[in-house]
Amino acid sequence: DFGNVLVATPSSGPGLRTSGIGALGPDLYGRGGSVTWEREEDDYLHNPDHLGDRKVNAAKPKQNTPRTPFFSRRCVTNVGCLSLLLLCLIALFLGYPVIYHYTRTPWSTNGAYNLGGINATGQVPLLANFPSLIDADTPNSAYTRTGFDGETYNLVFSDEFNKDGRTFYPGDDPYWTAVDLHYWPTGNLEWYDPSAVTTTDGSLVVTMTQEPINDLLFKSGMLQSWNQICFQYSVYYEVRLSLPGTPAVSGFWPSVWMMGNLGRPGYGATTEGLWPYTYDSCDIGTLKNQTNPSGTGPPAATNTDGFPLSFLPGQRMSACTCKGEDHAGPDVSYGRGVPEIDVLEAGTDLSVPVGQMSQSAQVAPFDAEYQIVNSSNAVVLYNTTKTKFNSYKGGQYQQAISAFTNVDSSVYQLTSGAFAVYGFEYYTNPKARTSGHITWVSEGEKSWTLYPAAIGPNAETNISQRLIPEEPMAMVINFGMSTSFQSVNFNQLTWPAQLLVDYVRVYQRSDGQVGCDPPDRPTADYISRHKNAYTDANLTSWAQAGYSMPKNSLIDNCT
Repeated sequence: DFGNVLVATPSSGPGLRTSGIGALGPDLYGRGGSVTWEREEDDYLHNPDHLGDRKVNAAKPKQNTPRTPFFSRRCVTNVGCLSLLLLCLIALFLGYPVIYHYTRTPWSTNGAYNLGGINATGQVPLLANFPSLIDADTPNSAYTRTGFDGETYNLVFSDEFNKDGRTFYPGDDPYWTAVDLHYWPTGNLEWYDPSAVTTTDGSLVVTMTQEPINDLLFKSGMLQSWNQICFQYSVYYEVRLSLPGTPAVSGFWPSVWMMGNLGRPGYGATTEGLWPYTYDSCDIGTLKNQTNPSGTGPPAATNTDGFPLSFLPGQRMSACTCKGEDHAGPDVSYGRGVPEIDVLEAGTDLSVPVGQMSQSAQVAPFDAEYQIVNSSNAVVLYNTTKTKFNSYKGGQYQQAISAFTNVDSSVYQLTSGAFAVYGFEYYTNPKARTSGHITWVSEGEKSWTLYPAAIGPNAETNISQRLIPEEPMAMVINFGMSTSFQSVNFNQLTWPAQLLVDYVRVYQRSDGQVGCDPPDRPTADYISRHKNAYTDANLTSWAQAGYSMPKNSLIDNCT
C-alpha cells in the first residue's frame, strides 16, 4: 500500500493531469507525456548551460532560440569580477609590501643597543606591564655619550626610580633583588633585609636603622643585579646619588660597585678561589699562596714584611685546569674569575675631616708588596688636589688598586642633601689586552685612570698580565657599616640614615655585551650545577658546599 500519492498520468491534452493511485513513469517522452520545449523564465535555475539549450533547440527545429553572443553582459560581468579579484590579491601580497618598504618610517631604537635592548629588527621590545631595559623616564639627551676614550657609548640600561613604592624582594623586579643576609665576608655590623630598600620621591632609598634583627643591632639594604642583568667588555656605569650622614662623622659605608657574575655577593663559597682573580695565564699565579708547589718561593711571595704575600687558595678555574675537570667554560683553557670594580666606597678622612671615597679595582694574583706600576703610561690622576692614591694597597686576600677623592660636603643628607654624579668607564678587548682602561668619575669629572700597564707582568712574583675585567659584571648598591673599612663613631652617628640614588645608567660601545651568560664567558650552567653554593649564604668555603677544587696541570697529574 503506497498510500494516497498524487501522481501524473499520460494525457492527450497539452499538459499533465493527476489521478489517485499509481506512479509517474520515469520517461515522460516515451509514455505519451506532454512536455513543452519552449524556454521558460525559470529554466536558468535548472540548467544554465546555454550550449545545452542550443543542442535541445537543434533537436526541435520548430523552436528558434537566438545564439547567445560571446561578449554578453554575463560574460563581461564574470570576467570583470575575476579580474578585479586577481588585481586585489596582487596589490595585497605584492604591491603593499613594496610600497610599505619604500615609504615606511624606520623604527626607533629609543637609544637602546645590543642584546636585550633591541631585537633583530632594531626595535625596542615594549611589553605591557614589563619594564624595558631603558627606563621610559630617561631623557633623550642621555641616550648617548662620548666616552673618555673618544668612542660613542650608547645607553643600554637605565632605572630612574621615579615610581614610588617599588619593592625588591626576590621576584619583584626583573633586574634587581634586595638580599636577605648578613654580609659576613667583610665583618659588617648590619643585616641586609629587603624591607630596607624601596623608592620614594623619585629616588631609590636604602635605609639603615638601629634595631635588633637576626642577632645584629642594625638593619640596612643591599641591591644586586646578580644573574639578572650583567655587562661585558665595555661599560660606563653612572649613578647620581646623595650620601648618608655628614662628612665629619665616620662609620657609614655606602658603596656602588660591579662584580663578576660567577661570584654571588655575600655567598662566600662562590667567591673562594675566584675573587678577585682576573687572570688568563697558566703559571705560578694560579697556585695556592702564589708559591711554587713546594711552597719555597719566589721570595716576594713567601715574605712580604715578614708575612706571606697571599692566603688565596689558588685560582679555582685557571688556564691550567686539567681536561675533564669542573670548569665554567667555554673550555678548561680559559682562566675565569670574579673581578671587582668600585664606583665608590664612601668614608671620612678624619685628619681633616672631610668626606672622601675610594674608587678602586680589586685584582689577583698580586704584585710584589701589592705595588702596581706607577708610571705615566700606567696611571693618571686628573686633579691631585682632590685625588690621591690610597696608602692601603691590599692584603693577603686582595690587591686593592685605589685612589681617594674628596667629596663635596653638600652631597650628604645631613648637610645640604645635594646629588652628584659618580661612575666609571672601562673597556677591555681579549684580542688586544694592553689597549683597555678604567676611568673613574667623581662629581661628574674624571678623577683617575688605570691602564693595563699598571697591572702587567711582575718579575718578582713570576706572574703575568692581570686583565681589565672580561667577565660579565653585575651591579651592586649597598649601605653597610664595618670596622674593617673605617672606625665607627657610634656616639655621633644618627639613625635612621639613608642612601639616595636618583638614577642608574649603563652605557656601552658597539662591541659591548649585555647578559649574564655570554657564550665566550658562560655562567648559567656552572651556577646551575653548583646550586648549593649559590643559594646558601651561610657556607663559607667551596669544600663546605660539597665541591672540590679542579686539578691544576702545574701540580696535578692530568690524564
